[in-house]
Amino acid sequence: MYRARDQVENEEWLAAIDETAERLDLGGEAKSRAVDLFLSTLPDADRSKRATAAASLYAGALIAGQRRSQSEVAEAAGVSRLTVQKRWKALVDQAGLEPPSW
Repeated sequence: MYRARDQVENEEWLAAIDETAERLDLGGEAKSRAVDLFLSTLPDADRSKRATAAASLYAGALIAGQRRSQSEVAEAAGVSRLTVQKRWKALVDQAGLEPPSW
């Protein structure tokens, strides 16, 4: 779980998640899941936040049934596909959810 203070301190990253979700044409549920995942698994280092935001968007879209490819998410978020691939399952696991098994 996260604190309200986390939201305030990470407004720029939450705005980036929202903008990227818009570019990917994701609905409200996917955005909401991505924000929850991001804030629940918030990295300490600022340099890791872009990667965490991208992986959160990918996982949020999967959870909401609005699947986008790792490449699409990576391109929209400005990270590599490998970054999304390496991080999304760990984020889902860290949040206490079970990743899909396909």
